[in-house]
Amino acid sequence: MSSSAIRMQTAAAAPEARGCALALAGIGHSFGGTIALDAIDLTVAPGELIALLGPSGCGKTTLLQIIAGFLQPSRGSVAFDGLRVDHTPANRRRIGMVFQNYALFPHLTVAENVAYGLRARQAPRAMIQSRVAEMLARVQMTAFGARFPRQLSGGQQQRVALARALAIDPVLVLLDEPFSALDKNLRLDMQIEIKSLLKSCGVTSIIVTHDQEEALSMADRIVVLNKGRIEQIDTPDALYDAPASLFVNGFIGHANFLEGRTTDPRGHVALAAGGTLALPQAGQRPAGTEITVSIRPENLTLSAGDAPGAIPTTIRVVMPLGAVSVIECVMASGESVKVSQSRAAWSGQPGVPAWLGITDITKVHVFDAPAGSPSITRP
Repeated sequence: MSSSAIRMQTAAAAPEARGCALALAGIGHSFGGTIALDAIDLTVAPGELIALLGPSGCGKTTLLQIIAGFLQPSRGSVAFDGLRVDHTPANRRRIGMVFQNYALFPHLTVAENVAYGLRARQAPRAMIQSRVAEMLARVQMTAFGARFPRQLSGGQQQRVALARALAIDPVLVLLDEPFSALDKNLRLDMQIEIKSLLKSCGVTSIIVTHDQEEALSMADRIVVLNKGRIEQIDTPDALYDAPASLFVNGFIGHANFLEGRTTDPRGHVALAAGGTLALPQAGQRPAGTEITVSIRPENLTLSAGDAPGAIPTTIRVVMPLGAVSVIECVMASGESVKVSQSRAAWSGQPGVPAWLGITDITKVHVFDAPAGSPSITRP
């Protein structure tokens, strides 16, 4: 059936969905009495690359299955190009899928795998041959058309899986943990290659991952999911620099969390671990408010001598990581923090004293302390 015929079976979506390649409105899903997704709203622009990011069990795979048509949502609507597809079967949604294990047919050659979706749609033979040749050229696999999947490396199989997904000229490409089977050195190269290919094709894409670095490097925007709800939708830079919640701050990148409380309306904070900080961003809270202060390792610095406002610590572990070292320091309270510095900037060894400072106070984040966090003994 043609795509135009498919569209005739769909209903018009809400006005806000028009002009969007994908629009999810009020999506909810439950498995028995367990809520997997709750009130998911998302619009995706044509050609945009979106990452669904979150820990295991957050609902990202369930959401991907609903978009693909493998699962019917308990509530809400799904629209492609302004038309609802809630009841359109998966095989009629013109979606290209790239699975975690690639899911190539072992008995078919590379060229036959790429042609599979076109043959299933009864495309003309000449069109199939032309499209397969085009896709193999795009993924740099022209010379491998007659080979079988077992004769390919993991990276080559992934290219074939992507070529197969793109061959049908999809309205949307869905990628489910596509890099998890690759070794670390190959993973970054493939991320760069696939992002470049998806962008050059202009296809709207959704990638599901639990790997924050993968999401940060690939996506135009990231949807951070937690316990079936959206915590934040934003660009990679905005998520990292301006997290909307304590969860996002801890899930994106690395962070040190210090409990404290405000001592006056000007933003002075007494830390539970000892010492005080002047944080203008804490000044909007009444004195005595318990807060969590978040500082990323790269926004801390160590010095061998005391300095105004510096916190005395002792070096516990030094971990060289190529150009930088991650240094774990222990404060007098016994609480530890991690500092990331260039190897040239710090040569101290475990056991030596060091003074901890903040390089840029504007990059410190302040959140209301979660329920059950340790309280500070009040004077």
